[in-house]
Amino acid sequence: MDEQFITCPKCGEKIPLSEALTLQIEDNLRLSVEAEYAKKYQSDKVQIEQKAEKKAAERLAVELKDRDEEIKEKSDLLAAAQANEIDLRRKTREIEERERNLKLELQRELDQQREAIRKETEQKVSEEHRLSDREKDEKMAAMLRQIEDLKQRAEQGSQQAQGEVYELELEDLLRKKFPLDEIEPVPKGMRGADVIQTVCNPLGQPCGKIIWESKRTKNWANDWTAKLKDDQRAVRADVAVLTSTAFPSDAEGICEYDGVWLTDFPSCIGLASALRQGLIELTHSRCAQEGKSGKMEMIYEYISGAEFRQRMEAIVEPFMQMRNDLHREQDAMRRLWAKREKQIERVLLGASGMYGDLEGIVGAQLPGMQVLELPASELDTADVEKNGLF
Repeated sequence: MDEQFITCPKCGEKIPLSEALTLQIEDNLRLSVEAEYAKKYQSDKVQIEQKAEKKAAERLAVELKDRDEEIKEKSDLLAAAQANEIDLRRKTREIEERERNLKLELQRELDQQREAIRKETEQKVSEEHRLSDREKDEKMAAMLRQIEDLKQRAEQGSQQAQGEVYELELEDLLRKKFPLDEIEPVPKGMRGADVIQTVCNPLGQPCGKIIWESKRTKNWANDWTAKLKDDQRAVRADVAVLTSTAFPSDAEGICEYDGVWLTDFPSCIGLASALRQGLIELTHSRCAQEGKSGKMEMIYEYISGAEFRQRMEAIVEPFMQMRNDLHREQDAMRRLWAKREKQIERVLLGASGMYGDLEGIVGAQLPGMQVLELPASELDTADVEKNGLF
């Protein structure tokens, strides 16, 4: 069988038909395979790219989610730290205010103590001055007595005239000091003392009598007291007083001697005030004794009755309740103070630890808190120790 040829349109070379068909088929097959592989490659490439993009997107989403959670966590920590800082500042202000109040109360107490010390000092100084003044008065009185004694020696006159002057002076002094009392001088030539004082209370009621005898001599006579007691019994006086410039050897100043009160002239008004006050109180006591049995029976019935018991209960029960409330409030405040102190310590410890954690995470960008930092002097010491200088 003869081989058929075809002529190449380009070069004019004759090519066997079978070889041409084979080449054409091979070309077509090659192109088809290449197209199929190209298509598959493109499909696989798209799938691979999609898978890669999906993995990259998932990885990016995870990283973004982790980053968002980290940012949210840091934001929450920062918000909590800020809230704790606000609460800490508020508690710090409360503590500072409490300290100021305590200082104020302490200052007030110190002022009160100073005032008490000042008053006590003034009282002591006043007492010392009073004693000093009393000593001066006693010295002055002694000097006056000496002067009076010298005057008595220098002056000429009878003892009777001098006694009359002393008696008139005593009478005028009693009238000026006790205007409510009746002051009656004993006329000359009549037996009796010099002055009779009828003591009256503010209502004008007589409460007793004081008989006065005045002596202005150099030496003491023992029969003066016996005569004065006779005069006291004669006028029915409650008290007898002898004012004299001379005293027994065993008596001095204001004293009771042989049933009679003795005094010098400067002290007679003080003794008179004490004696008349005693007479007035004695009269009031006697008046109060009248009808005593009936009053005592009424008082006994009142005390043993239910009304008195109810009134006492009404007085005592509020005080007992106030005392119990005070004790409970004291115990509660002690517990509350201890609880608050522990809470403040825990808050400060937690806040300082959280601030340290945040400072380690954020770094120097975290705002500083002066209350959690050491003072400059302590920081300098810490730096020196850190550098090994100590």
